[in-house]
Amino acid sequence: MKKIKLPITSEDIEGLKAGDEVLLTGTLYTARDTVHKIFLEGMKDKQIPPIRLHGATLYYAGPTPGRPPRTVGSCGPTTSGRMDKFTPAMLDAGVKAMIGKGRRSEAVKGAIKKHKAVYFLAPAGCGALLGSKIKRAKVVGFPELGPEAIHELEVEDFPVIVGIDSKGNDVYESRVRP
Repeated sequence: MKKIKLPITSEDIEGLKAGDEVLLTGTLYTARDTVHKIFLEGMKDKQIPPIRLHGATLYYAGPTPGRPPRTVGSCGPTTSGRMDKFTPAMLDAGVKAMIGKGRRSEAVKGAIKKHKAVYFLAPAGCGALLGSKIKRAKVVGFPELGPEAIHELEVEDFPVIVGIDSKGNDVYESRVRP
């Protein structure tokens, strides 16, 4: 099990292989399809997004409210394929890591390889467990979107598996299974 402190570095990414189990600690941001669409439209108009995309780790999730003392309730991944049409542009903007569930398109795999980024898989069906790894959460963009707003999450030992590494190796196409 590898441990990585966020924000993720190029050296961290280069040391990862498809199928590696990783614990992430640090800051990541939630961003689902609506936010990706807003970002893409904003990039065309040269608008500045509410978070710094360069070096960011995006989690395809929308946390539910937590009961005290928990910061959030469930926070499981959504299907990553819904972000595929936006992902190459997000990687062009500097995003270095994404967390979600499921396969990615050939175009996304190529963009991950081109930008030396990484795609992590979060365990599906484990939203309550993943929520327990979130130590702090706050809305930092588009609050009108409710749970689909951008949340800044401070995570500790957040469990993920490398789905696609920076060389384009895909866990779904290898013998290694998460």
